[in-house]
Amino acid sequence: METYYYSQFNHAVVHVALFDDVTNAAAIRSRIVQAARNLGVDGNTEREAVNFAFIDARLISSPLHLQTAIYQALLSEAQGQLRTKTVHSEILWALNPTNNITEAIRRYGVSDESTTLIVVRVDVSDTPDLQRRMCDVIQGCMVPFQALVKMTDWSIIKKHYKLDSESALKEVQGNLDRERSIIDNIVVSSVAMKNVMA
Repeated sequence: METYYYSQFNHAVVHVALFDDVTNAAAIRSRIVQAARNLGVDGNTEREAVNFAFIDARLISSPLHLQTAIYQALLSEAQGQLRTKTVHSEILWALNPTNNITEAIRRYGVSDESTTLIVVRVDVSDTPDLQRRMCDVIQGCMVPFQALVKMTDWSIIKKHYKLDSESALKEVQGNLDRERSIIDNIVVSSVAMKNVMA
């Protein structure tokens, strides 16, 4: 698990974990939906148990891509301009190339078929037993973040960002490393500019 500190955002602490071989994605998704519907103490307890951003790891091109979305979500929260209900769903919104919140959650959030997940927790202090709490929700293996490079599905990223006709990619066709670098640059730039354009 990685931890980032953002003193400029009310001393926010962000914990990020990468999970592989996830076997209970449908149950996680169902649990999130049910937690949103439950009222009272039970609802609050369940919402806290799943109070994370669950991100489909296949759609993240690099650590910088994810960190840029986290930064944009923190910035929106600090400015009182969240477009979604929570900072965690704002991360999903920032990752999506369009401004459609439902589409962002459907594309970038946990789906019934997800087998790789990035789990993000934004807090104002270090949360005790956070890793255990993540593992209580997710049935899978927590792996080093360097494993993301093997999980990224570049064809889906190209599809979501409509990059098939991108001239810069056509110029480097056949050079996979260069193509992926260009895609990453476009995607990161898109996320970084989203608050400006929205």
